[in-house]
Amino acid sequence: MEIEVKLRLPDSTAHQSLSSVLSPFLLHTHHQHNLFFDSVASHLSSRRAVLRLRFYGDHLATAARCVASLKAKAIIVDGVSRVEEDEEELDPGTGRAIWVDPSLIGSTTGSRVLVRVREEFGIEGNEYVCLGGFKNVRRVYEWSGLKLELDETTFDFGTLYEVESETGEPEKAKELIEGLLRKNGIAYSYSTMSKFAIFRSGKLPMIQNE
Repeated sequence: MEIEVKLRLPDSTAHQSLSSVLSPFLLHTHHQHNLFFDSVASHLSSRRAVLRLRFYGDHLATAARCVASLKAKAIIVDGVSRVEEDEEELDPGTGRAIWVDPSLIGSTTGSRVLVRVREEFGIEGNEYVCLGGFKNVRRVYEWSGLKLELDETTFDFGTLYEVESETGEPEKAKELIEGLLRKNGIAYSYSTMSKFAIFRSGKLPMIQNE
C-alpha cells in the first residue's frame, strides 16, 4: 500500500515560491514521461487498476531508466492518497518497444509486473493499447524528516502543480507540510484526484479553497 500526502498548488507562482523556500534541501530533479496502458475492452480500468510505464530523462526516446507500475483501488480523502502498488525497474529499451507496440506486454517474460497483469486480468497480447500520457518535472527534497516531491505536470489541457510526500504517518506529515505552506503564505488545497484520473478526465479539477 502506497500512502501519500497530496496538496495542490494553485498556479506557477505558488509552485515557484515553494521551490524557492525548499531550494536548500533539493536532492534531485527528475524529468518523467508517463505512459499508460489498458486493453481495448478496458480490463484494467473496469477494475480500478492502471498500468504505467514511467521513463526518466529529458526525452522519452533517450531515457536511461524505466519503471513499470501496477496501481489499483486508489482513494484520496482530505489530501491523503492510498493505493495498492506493485512496481519494478524495467529495461528502458523494452519499455520503448512496448510504447511502439503495446502487444509486446503479452509476451514480455522478464517483468514480474507485466506477467502479473496478464495473469490477473487475462488480457490477450493483441488487446493491449497505449492510452497516451503526460510529462512531469519532479523536484525531490529532504525536509524536516520528510521526502517532499514538488511536481509540475504538463497535460495537453493544462498544467498541474502539487507537492507530495510518501509516508507511513500521513496526518503528521500533512500537518508539517501545511504548516510550511501557511508560514510562507503559499496558497494550497487538498488534491482530490490522481494524476491519471485527471489525465483521463481531460481537464484540470476545480481548485478547492482551504
